[in-house]
Amino acid sequence: MYANFFLHTNIIVSVMHSEIHISIYLDTRRLKKNGKFPVKLRVFIPYPREQKFYPLSFEYTEAEFKEVWETKKPKKEYREDHIKLQATLSKANTIANALDVFTTSEFKNLFFSTKNINKKEISFYYNQYINRLKENNQISTASNYELSLKSLQAFYGKEEIPFQVITPIWLERYEKHMIEVKNLSQTTVGIYLRPLRAIFNTAIEEKSIKQDSYPFGKKKYVIPAPKAVKKALNKNTLSILYNSTPANIEQETAKDFWFFSYSCNGMNIKDIANLRVSNINGDSLTFKRAKTSRSNKSQLIQSIPLHDHALKVIAKYGNMSGKPDDYVFEIINKSQSAEVQHDKIKNFIRFVNQHIVKLAHANGIEEKLSTYWARHSFATNAIIAGASMEFVSEALQHSNLNTTRGYFAGFENEKKKEISIKLMDL
Repeated sequence: MYANFFLHTNIIVSVMHSEIHISIYLDTRRLKKNGKFPVKLRVFIPYPREQKFYPLSFEYTEAEFKEVWETKKPKKEYREDHIKLQATLSKANTIANALDVFTTSEFKNLFFSTKNINKKEISFYYNQYINRLKENNQISTASNYELSLKSLQAFYGKEEIPFQVITPIWLERYEKHMIEVKNLSQTTVGIYLRPLRAIFNTAIEEKSIKQDSYPFGKKKYVIPAPKAVKKALNKNTLSILYNSTPANIEQETAKDFWFFSYSCNGMNIKDIANLRVSNINGDSLTFKRAKTSRSNKSQLIQSIPLHDHALKVIAKYGNMSGKPDDYVFEIINKSQSAEVQHDKIKNFIRFVNQHIVKLAHANGIEEKLSTYWARHSFATNAIIAGASMEFVSEALQHSNLNTTRGYFAGFENEKKKEISIKLMDL
């Protein structure tokens, strides 16, 4: 893909492609206190015009840079630095060659985080996809992939894991280790291994590995997918919690937002945090789930009637006097990066979970509540009240009715009995 040759000029030696120039560059724009200039790696793309400078751990005067880099045969005292700079340039060229579609962001991620670029190793594909997710502001999914990679690397004992190492037997050993040694659940093992399965599929599609090396599926390794019991409160317990008196402002805020979620069709906190002024129209709101907005681009925007409680929460905490694009609640703001917003939302979820549990326990509710319970409590009680699976599926914005059926399958026996009694209440 790339032609490798050195072009000697006054300040650079380049590895060139028809559209990409990668150079060792002495940045004379900024003189350091020691009288030297920093050396950087320069990546230049003519169309569309873009250039990036990445700092290296070298600094020289202009005379020293000529002796180290521009001379074909550097003196003995400069020879080691010359070899190191050549290795840096070679590494940059290797990374550029490994990228099917070159972008400066993916190049940067791989240049600074990967020692050896090898498409036969899983970290290449993990890092490439993680960077793409971050570019799309899919921070939560990127975090899942990062956790998956770190877990696999910790088990293997090395950063680089060749695809050929990962066999059905290896995966069975990994699962046993995670459950028996790390005391993690099968659910967590599944969360860590589903990204790996996607990475294998990508590598096979790109013909980096062969199909017969795929370790997943029947008669091979099956990723655990235990059916969890859905966490939901019945109507009586919900009434106790709703009518409880918070002990402090933290519990009051947690209660308000927990029931805002419950009353808005189990709306999760991320979607609540992302509500804009334009989403609120009188006594109704419209939104599209952040979780599925990219994977399901044809997803309909849903309209939800606002319960009195939800309207009170908006009046109490919201900023409806702002511009249409402003956030309703001050959980995040537009000036923050996607990473900062992700952390802010996680912190707010942690805040709500921490204080709703304290409020619940103070009122005799022993369950360890979380925002997760609000969503499933809505689904459970909607079905108990006679709502159809189709209604609940639409309300929860599930892309597949089977996902909604899973809610019923996960109900505890007590809730199943309650639904059966409701069905015979003729």
